Amino acid sequence: MSSKPLVTIIVPVYNAEKYLKRCVDSILNQEFQNYELILADDGSTDLSGSLCDRYAALDSRIKTIHKPNTGVSDTRNKALDLARGTYIQFVDSDDWITPESTHLMIRSMEMYDCDMIISDFYRVSGEHLAHKGDINETRILSREEFSSYMIENPADFYYGVLWNKLYKRDIIEKNHIRMDTKISWCEDFLFNLEYIRHAHSFYALQAPVYYYVKRKGSLVSQGMNISSTLQMKISVFEYYNEFYKDIYDQEDYKNIRPQIYRFLLSVARDGIILPLTGRKRLGKERSKMNAQALFDEGLPMENYRFRKLLEYQLDIIAKKNNITLEESWILYHLYFVRQYKNLKELSDFVQMTPQKTSYLLQKLAKKKIISTISDREKTEITFSPDAEHILKDFELVEHDFDAVRFSSFSREKLENYRAMTLQIQENVTGFLTRI
Repeated sequence: MSSKPLVTIIVPVYNAEKYLKRCVDSILNQEFQNYELILADDGSTDLSGSLCDRYAALDSRIKTIHKPNTGVSDTRNKALDLARGTYIQFVDSDDWITPESTHLMIRSMEMYDCDMIISDFYRVSGEHLAHKGDINETRILSREEFSSYMIENPADFYYGVLWNKLYKRDIIEKNHIRMDTKISWCEDFLFNLEYIRHAHSFYALQAPVYYYVKRKGSLVSQGMNISSTLQMKISVFEYYNEFYKDIYDQEDYKNIRPQIYRFLLSVARDGIILPLTGRKRLGKERSKMNAQALFDEGLPMENYRFRKLLEYQLDIIAKKNNITLEESWILYHLYFVRQYKNLKELSDFVQMTPQKTSYLLQKLAKKKIISTISDREKTEITFSPDAEHILKDFELVEHDFDAVRFSSFSREKLENYRAMTLQIQENVTGFLTRI
């Protein structure tokens, strides 16, 4: 038996031959590698099952389940029975995840010592996507606080689905939480409600880490008649209502009861195909890299690769904190150099024009992230208390940068590299002080 994985990633598979490679490859290409992947084939009639077996033969972290077609809930339950990870992550076979997805959710879970991570995601429609989220808090939320957000948008996919969340397996197992196989509407939401009952702390990761593609059908298109659908929705509502009775005391429950009943009238905004608001073309959500520069030799190419690696990490911070990559770049430099002689000196550091630098500083001040103090000799930047969560992210950038650069280094190689780097720095510093 191999060592215990930190996370189990569960992918239910049914006739997903067309999309499965994109999904599984996105998991294999994760920054985070200490996982097990369970591909649970729910009686597929296409080549999905053989594709799962092919992946399992290539990677020992992948397990394949083959079972008769009993539905996605039963399939997920079978996978949960086999899971060994400390954490549980779900991915649907026709969707895919970002390279930093698992890494960011686990880091947030452990950094904030919470019981559930809920993340933003990309809603994909054709060749376009839009960033979706709901909670803008940058702190740990209690069960009551999280539930108060959820009640505002009870049918929103953000709260209802499994795939934008990270769970603790011990909470799931200790409380015998499983998917309800008797229903086929809001079954994900019922799982989440039961989990939330037993969880105490929650953190909203505002970086989009999942690509959700809407192509699932309605209950009616799945063969459910109107009467059965209505009865199912009433049953789900009854559980939803009881959930809030448990969360709030009697007086508070009376005050929110009208909001609870909105659930029956709500329609999941992401549950039907609508024109995307704030949309981008798919692929434009990330900066592209020059393919030739990734492999060519030479100082310009090496500098380009280092800059792109740093940009990748700063772009994640930007998305998490609702700022632009350029703003993240300036803040990162200010994190190390908060005092400078003049605007020209700062512009030299960030490699932007003084006009552009001044404009971005004004934007950051308007967002109450920084404030500036100037006198005749220098200008000093002060970070506001609202920037504390951004500074926490910056503290980890150097660690992540080095983790990529030195991933295959032995301790001896690393010590030799650092000694040579120090000597190079002394040589360059000595030369620059003379010119």
